[in-house]
Amino acid sequence: MKLPFDTDAGIGTRATLGVIVLETDETLEPEFARMMALDGVALYHSRIPMAPEVRPDTLARMEADLPAAARLLPSAPAFDVIGYGCTSAATVIGSDAVARAIQEVFSRVRVTDPLAAIIAAGQALGVRRLGFLTPYVPQVSAQMRDRLADAGFEIADFGSFEEGDDRVVARIAPASIDRGARQVAAGAEAVVIACTNLRCLPVIPRIEAATGVPVIASNLALGWHMLRLAGVGDCLPQFGRLFATQLAAD
Repeated sequence: MKLPFDTDAGIGTRATLGVIVLETDETLEPEFARMMALDGVALYHSRIPMAPEVRPDTLARMEADLPAAARLLPSAPAFDVIGYGCTSAATVIGSDAVARAIQEVFSRVRVTDPLAAIIAAGQALGVRRLGFLTPYVPQVSAQMRDRLADAGFEIADFGSFEEGDDRVVARIAPASIDRGARQVAAGAEAVVIACTNLRCLPVIPRIEAATGVPVIASNLALGWHMLRLAGVGDCLPQFGRLFATQLAAD
């Protein structure tokens, strides 16, 4: 017996989002699941190959793989925004090149990445002097500092765990991230914590309460930027001061 059925607009009645996650990343998807748990918001994931060693050469290789990773997202929904979930690779490849690679597959979609999102978050919060915390080896951290300086920010203080294996980065305890963020906060107007594999979401409210300044973490900024670009302006203060903020006017 064949039964009749009706169709509707699907899950993403407010926004349809896609995110490309690193093969080695263990943190972005659980943190996004918390941030994106909003009625009418659909979130779809794809994965991209990534060597465990985070170096400029391994990061640069992903540019060629981005179109194939984008093609693994479902083709039926009309995506509002697609994010690429790697702060360090976006720094090495460049945000414009990331967008071009994804738009080979989804030509009209808006694209962001953690570096572009961190810059947008800093502009929306009206901050310039940053405390900057990374897990990266010095060469990768230096490139990211340069990109932030190019965007008009000043690094007030800097610290890094200097860990090159992304599998180990996923095991850095949130308490260590909390402690490191407090150490780089002196003289800063905001604290940036770079890397989508660092487990920041549980400690962001504690860091903000202790330092008195907003936290801009990679997953936090990327999720916020994707929602705001899609026109979702929900205020979610449980995730920190950034999620009570809208995009800065162009």
